[in-house]
Amino acid sequence: MTAIVREAQDNDFRVVVSAMTPIEAQDVRVKSDRLRWHLSRLKVEPVTEDVCLQAVALLRDARLHGHKYAIDAVVAATALRAVRPVIVLTSDEDDMYKLCGKTVKVVGV
Repeated sequence: MTAIVREAQDNDFRVVVSAMTPIEAQDVRVKSDRLRWHLSRLKVEPVTEDVCLQAVALLRDARLHGHKYAIDAVVAATALRAVRPVIVLTSDEDDMYKLCGKTVKVVGV
């Protein structure tokens, strides 16, 4: 993932993540300093009330339950609000397709 982010930044792409992404990626094997360094190189978008409401609407439209898909919905809402073009890198391609539709490009990692 580090190489993908570096390549995007080298090509002047803005790399944006939802504030939920680092929480979901938390792993005790990763040192906190390393995570903070990586986050300092990204634009971390907050989970605002508007993002929350859009995530709820996406879940409802896709007929998905928030307990299981909450983070995916917030990431999708964040992506849908971003300046185009948008590429979402995810290990949950099917979920992102359901939530984002054809509005953003979904790429599996």
